[in-house]
Amino acid sequence: MNKTTYLYALAALAASMAPVAPLLAQAFPGKPIRWILPYPPGGGSDTIARPFARKLSENIGQQVIIDNRGGAGGNIGMEAAARAAPDGYTVVMGLTAQLAVNPALFPKIPYDPIRDFEPVMMLANGGYLLVAHPSLPVKTVSELITIAKKRPGELLYASSGNGSGGHLASELLNVMAGIRVTHVPYKGGGQAMVDTIAGQTQLLFTPPISSSAHIESGRLRAIAVSTTRRLSSMPNLPTIAESGVPGYDSGVWYAMLAPRGTPQNIIARLHEEYRKVLADPGIRSFLTKSGVEPDGGTPEELGKYLRSELAKWAQVIKAAHIKLD
Repeated sequence: MNKTTYLYALAALAASMAPVAPLLAQAFPGKPIRWILPYPPGGGSDTIARPFARKLSENIGQQVIIDNRGGAGGNIGMEAAARAAPDGYTVVMGLTAQLAVNPALFPKIPYDPIRDFEPVMMLANGGYLLVAHPSLPVKTVSELITIAKKRPGELLYASSGNGSGGHLASELLNVMAGIRVTHVPYKGGGQAMVDTIAGQTQLLFTPPISSSAHIESGRLRAIAVSTTRRLSSMPNLPTIAESGVPGYDSGVWYAMLAPRGTPQNIIARLHEEYRKVLADPGIRSFLTKSGVEPDGGTPEELGKYLRSELAKWAQVIKAAHIKLD
């Protein structure tokens, strides 16, 4: 083969290979997708995932199957996802607990949130409401901080248990505001709510969907929102960050990931399809009514956010000496 023929052969080979990646992306998905959810059926994350999965299935023409893998704080489901084939046909929705809290809370977990997964998209995030019993004479975070500093350790906040989202949100406020409000853990959010309404405890971080009726009836007073953005459903309620604790941010977020090694063209296709679902007016309305805000950031933004959240919660858990029951 002379030099000219050789160069033509190389050019032909390159031309034949160039469309491979786009074709792979177009061919995906060619079979059902398994969506691992590290919680049992019926919970808040399950409620959010199922309509999203139905719409995704309609869009891509393939069944999207929710695989509930609850247990061990979500660690069982995350391990199953980490060990799945990196082909795009297994995805997982990890929450704040699995991706930012559990690594510092558990002595050992069977996965690494950064090393074992490819970030795809932050689907949504939801804040807590900081609520108070009406007998506590505070209407703002600044007023709460003033009273808490005058009465260190006297005010009580309820949570659904050690290491729960409400517990961590309260301890983050303690750390960032330089106050000391005493933790009263319960074996579930229901009893924590009951005792706060009864005045046995004065403060509680709670999802909007769990507390809105009690706020409307006057049995609880909403003080602030725990995330950096106000809730679209409660636009007049300020955030903690804008009420005297700059940078405060705590809540529940829902992140989609794939097993490490999933090809980047498949990651890009998944991101595109999730973005289309998030743009659907019905899905957006459902999410906001459920107390969460649609997100839709890039994989790179999600990866950066995961690292910052891991560092933040490790610091809070260490400073507050939080341990599992």
